[in-house]
Amino acid sequence: MAEIGTVVEGKYEILKLIGKGGMSKVYLAMDNNLNKQWAIKEIVKEARDRNNEVIVQSAIAEANMMKKLDHPCLPRIVDIINHDNVIYVVMDYIEGEPLSKVLQQEGAQPQEVVLEWAESLCGVLDYLHNQTPPIIYRDMKPANVMLQPNGNVKLIDFGIAREYKEFNLEDTVSLGTKGYAAPEQFGGRGQTDRRTDIYCLGVTLYHLLTGHNPCDPPYELYPIRHWNPNLSAGLENIIIKCTQLNPEDRFDSCAELLYALRHLDESDEGHRKKQKRKIALFFGMIGISLACASLGVVFNYLKNKLNKSNFDNYMIVAQTSVTDEEKVENYEKAIGIKPYSVEPYIGIVDTYKSDASFTIEEENNFKRIINPNLVSLRESKDYDKLAYEIGKTYWYYYEYGRTEEDDDNQITRMKSSIQWFHDAVQYGEPESDDYRLSSTYEQIGLFYKNITVSVNEASDKGMYIEYFNNLTSLLSGIDLEQSEMLKLEAYKLCMNSLETYAYKIASDGVSKESEIQMLEGIISKVEEMETTSEKTERMKEEILERNESAREAIEKAY
Repeated sequence: MAEIGTVVEGKYEILKLIGKGGMSKVYLAMDNNLNKQWAIKEIVKEARDRNNEVIVQSAIAEANMMKKLDHPCLPRIVDIINHDNVIYVVMDYIEGEPLSKVLQQEGAQPQEVVLEWAESLCGVLDYLHNQTPPIIYRDMKPANVMLQPNGNVKLIDFGIAREYKEFNLEDTVSLGTKGYAAPEQFGGRGQTDRRTDIYCLGVTLYHLLTGHNPCDPPYELYPIRHWNPNLSAGLENIIIKCTQLNPEDRFDSCAELLYALRHLDESDEGHRKKQKRKIALFFGMIGISLACASLGVVFNYLKNKLNKSNFDNYMIVAQTSVTDEEKVENYEKAIGIKPYSVEPYIGIVDTYKSDASFTIEEENNFKRIINPNLVSLRESKDYDKLAYEIGKTYWYYYEYGRTEEDDDNQITRMKSSIQWFHDAVQYGEPESDDYRLSSTYEQIGLFYKNITVSVNEASDKGMYIEYFNNLTSLLSGIDLEQSEMLKLEAYKLCMNSLETYAYKIASDGVSKESEIQMLEGIISKVEEMETTSEKTERMKEEILERNESAREAIEKAY
């Protein structure tokens, strides 16, 4: 076992153990050359029993297989270090938590959210199946799907994946997780292929939608609407087809499955027609009169009026509540009445960031409230304003990744905000200030998301001038903000960028005068600011203290 503080290959410093199982352990490590965190899997080779040999061979095969893959839903392998008694596999460190933990904490997930995950997982499996030779994953389950802070998912643990061999009659080793694994994974029923992954994905979706673990009693996959009648009949039919015992009866490819998921309305058409016939028969039998219909309109009007009154009352109570808990509770009650109105969501966001901190607990509670309504919210008026406010909350106040040793998690905050700013741009009005700032925030976040990979691949040329232009746009827009915290965060980001990337920015064609002008503009504005708290006064001092080092970096760059 690697000790904490050990430096592997002269650059990967072991920070802590983050997972273990069998003959392998996974550590969080810091690349001291790139100042970037990686995950390192350590596989011990000392034992000589057959089980250990299989694990070691699987680990090597997994690493070699993944080195050639490049997909947004897959972690990258960046280094394989093979010593006499141990193998180290260096890969992307995936922030977030497995869907198995989400299920354990929250139970069944909303259909709209599961459908988004399903489309991503279909896409990555289809990518694997279209490799030459095809790669069969064979271990799809919630524990192997990581949910990132930005809502995206990544597929992890390729320990039992295999390359499809066209002329094999069956697999040589029976591997997989019982409950999720297809029948053919246990030998004697032919070779595993792309339809095996479709079976495993179907069981995974079943678990996510119903909250019932296939590994627990009654050990049977009931139709999903047995557990929740509100789920889509079309989706039920899709999962039934995915989980047929005979591979010939399943979807033939993930592309075919993805098409079906995107056309649920067509799958539900027969069900809707049947329901309509039942309703028509019901109303025909009881013979609803015109008077009853009119009465129904009156009742509906009164109901809507009452709902509006209750909604307004909850909003007023929330706005005048003393504690944050009471505020959020009443905003959530208002959402229960009007789930697609953006005002109570913005109220919750404002409440969470009022103490200049957006904690992981607050994030989980907010996601619990907003995720079931997110698809329809995107069609609501002013959703772009909500997305913009959520994006800023992540950008400036998110606590994830902050430790006692490192109080500045700015890059994590920026990356976590990307999806919300993307929504603000996608659903916003191009002529608005919020739209322009959202686009700027998104592009800066994407720069930090992609820059490490681009540097490693020597493809970062041209990225810095665009980044510099976005910083300039941020500085011009941030003056509209009233919050001194937001202004100081933006100034700190620009100051750090000038100090870190001065040479790269110069190499991309930005003039020395432009960099100096940005630096002096920041210093001038910071010096003029009157801070109102110890935290912002400390931020102001830190920015001013870096003036000389940033100026020196610019001078050296030219």
